[in-house]
Amino acid sequence: MSDGFYIGPVYIYYYGIIITIGAMAALWLAIKEAKHRGLDPEVIWDVATWLLIAGIIGARLWHVLTPSKSMGAGVEYYLSNPIEILKIRKGGLGIPGAIFGGIMALVIYCRKKKLNFFTWADVIVPGLALAQAIGRWGNFINQELYGAPTDLPWAIHIDEANRLPEYAQYATYHPLFLYESLWNLLNMYLLIVLERQFKDKLIPGDLLFTYLIVYPFGRFMLEFLRLDIATVKGININQITMLVVMVVAIVILIIRHKKFKKEAEQPVVEEQTEPTEKKA
Repeated sequence: MSDGFYIGPVYIYYYGIIITIGAMAALWLAIKEAKHRGLDPEVIWDVATWLLIAGIIGARLWHVLTPSKSMGAGVEYYLSNPIEILKIRKGGLGIPGAIFGGIMALVIYCRKKKLNFFTWADVIVPGLALAQAIGRWGNFINQELYGAPTDLPWAIHIDEANRLPEYAQYATYHPLFLYESLWNLLNMYLLIVLERQFKDKLIPGDLLFTYLIVYPFGRFMLEFLRLDIATVKGININQITMLVVMVVAIVILIIRHKKFKKEAEQPVVEEQTEPTEKKA
């Protein structure tokens, strides 16, 4: 399977095109959500560059520190060849790192501009889920994200050169990229429906934490099917990270709503002023 094409002397990777389409789709949806909420869409245009750069840096660093087996390079390789860290055109990006990088960039941006972080995070996360859904198709082009061998009707063929050595005898595998893409689309739909149908019951940040529950849950489950897992000292670091993020997000969501409910139930104490004496 070809991974790109030439325009003159320049080789264009399909992976890069797909990532770009995903980023543009996220930008479009975030602008739409901002307008729906009556917020200034110019903020999205302004913060987009921050999020894109921070997301790419975070995604690349996550991959470098937790490379999967199919990428054929470990941490030691990157430490010995640091220039390779910059070569992202063929792939090698970790979604958890992109999310963490983007969140940090948004925190910094909102503090600088004196904006409410949770409000704008809620505006952005549906687009983030959409970008992930589209971006996963880059893994299909690179044949780098597939699950256990299977002969199901929707199984995908993996070229022998891209198979893990211990599974070289198998030709068809679970399309893990497709499963995650569909899960992200479902996540996007859920976030939009929550905002539309339960707007009066939500508090700023609810969509962010819902995203941080739904996506990690799906990723945690799909890691059981993944062959080229990223390990740190024998531990599936992606799976453990997703589990921790999901649990923390659930706890924070519960605590925030209990606090909000408690504050809402407190009676409003009106200030009483002493009556003024009438002049004789």
